[in-house]
Amino acid sequence: MEYRVDTLADLSAVANTIVQSFSDARVILFYGDMGAGKTTFIKEICVQLGVLENTSSPTFSIVNEYETPSGPIYHFDFYRLRDEQEAFDMGYEEYLYSGHYCLIEWPEKIANLLPSDTKSIHLRVTGPESRIIEFI
Repeated sequence: MEYRVDTLADLSAVANTIVQSFSDARVILFYGDMGAGKTTFIKEICVQLGVLENTSSPTFSIVNEYETPSGPIYHFDFYRLRDEQEAFDMGYEEYLYSGHYCLIEWPEKIANLLPSDTKSIHLRVTGPESRIIEFI
């Protein structure tokens, strides 16, 4: 499915629609160039999933954990990983196979380690605030 987002205000409705489409998928991959809005969109998805606390980019910590009434959500940013061994060292398997939501920015850094039952979200910049968001 493909959605056009013309302003930040449109993100909430798109995030809600996409969250309803997750079905059993718990590992969601976010693709897009630097500055495409991956973290901003993940923040909105977290709101839709019941996160009440502030969310932020885990660029330096690699993973942030957010609490919801139905369990934790793990938000990853693998941009700074040098190789897949670093993901092994941080115990990525415990997160990705936990059954909890794992929202992953820069998943291409650990492409060989990802479970097969993931969903993908691709963000493309089409203007200063506008984006095309594709959910696969």
